[in-house]
Amino acid sequence: MTVAPREQLPTARGRQTQAAIDSAARAVITRKGILATTISDIAAEAGRSTASFYNYYDSKEAMVHEWAQRFRDEARDRALPATGPELTNWERSHQAAAAHWATYRHRLAEVIAISQLAMINDDFAHYWAEICELPISLIVSMVKHAQQQGFCPDDNPRLVAVALVSMLNQFCYTQLSGNGATTADDDACVTTLANIFYRTIYHEGNPRT
Repeated sequence: MTVAPREQLPTARGRQTQAAIDSAARAVITRKGILATTISDIAAEAGRSTASFYNYYDSKEAMVHEWAQRFRDEARDRALPATGPELTNWERSHQAAAAHWATYRHRLAEVIAISQLAMINDDFAHYWAEICELPISLIVSMVKHAQQQGFCPDDNPRLVAVALVSMLNQFCYTQLSGNGATTADDDACVTTLANIFYRTIYHEGNPRT
């Protein structure tokens, strides 16, 4: 999918309108998902006309395309602190869990939209794979570093990473979707994820023996 850049930056009023449309779209998508969301839904939520939407985006897919580019960069930036060499194993686990949770907490609509569109659109499937590859690569590095210390010696680093990211994605979604955005306990959820991270990676020997 190729989205042509806008010919000029919007006016201050235009930026406010676009922000209102984006905010409304995030609210509707979080409630209904991207596939069930219509442009009329977004416009009504924003208190704008449908024509206003088309002043900024050619389609809801084009809107999510712009979101995806910003989201990918933000997710990368959030993950970087977990790579610090000075961290203890527990701190590294906590940083990685906190980064994943924060991404979902602040960008749930983007996650929902991109992951759902990935099921029917090759471009978005590529975006979703790129986004998931960020934490997968981080965890692969964590597992290899742990194995150098004698932990999880028999584990396949990539399979561990894929399993953890799959769990993280589903946990964050179920905790934050619906009423979860207002009721989820951030500290408790991050601590739970960090404990799972730590116990999965920093264990010694084969658990079957």
